Amino acid sequence: MANVEIYTWTFCPFCIRAKQLLSQKGVEFTEYNIDGDEAARQVMADRAQGRRSLPQIFINDEPIGGCDDLHRLDAQGKLELLLQTSA
Repeated sequence: MANVEIYTWTFCPFCIRAKQLLSQKGVEFTEYNIDGDEAARQVMADRAQGRRSLPQIFINDEPIGGCDDLHRLDAQGKLELLLQTSA
């Protein structure tokens, strides 16, 4: 199974939607809640090729993007393929 990580803020609606989609698919993920933690946000941005919006999702250490990107991959049928590969 793939290694899935997601950086979130507690009350971010896009973060909640992304986590819901992953949960609906039965995906276990590691969540990094970075509310107000600028140092953690910088770590995230470094990993996400400079992107600072939330959420930021990584599958097997590859930056996937945010909530819309995750839903787009799902609609295209590509998310399942990514989730089946292990790191």
